[in-house]
Amino acid sequence: MDRVPVLKIGDILLVSIQIDLDDQSAMQLQEDLSDRIVETGAHGVVIDISALEIVDSFIGRMLSTIAAVSRVLDAETVVVGMRPAVAITLVELGLSLNGVRTALNVDKALEILAASKHIQGVGVLTGVEDDGA
Repeated sequence: MDRVPVLKIGDILLVSIQIDLDDQSAMQLQEDLSDRIVETGAHGVVIDISALEIVDSFIGRMLSTIAAVSRVLDAETVVVGMRPAVAITLVELGLSLNGVRTALNVDKALEILAASKHIQGVGVLTGVEDDGA
């Protein structure tokens, strides 16, 4: 089973899903990401789904669950790279992805997280000054 890598950038964890997620790998990602948030003390999570052509109801619920778990662990989640067909499918399935912020790309996600009061260490990447407040 392929694992999705979770990379640490400052106070942010970056997850770039480059494989087709089956139910088992989605559950493994959820567990791996939760462990990494606790281990690193990350305050932000960016999940890049631009390589996913299809998101079924299970994967949609998994993204929502990841965001909920991340919030409990004091990390904000931003999903990036959602294709229009994926967005349409999620709406048709009635999935609202509560608690999941979205952005067009990783740069925009980093800007959103840098503007958050908890996130530090991404100013160099985004051009946003971080005063540590």
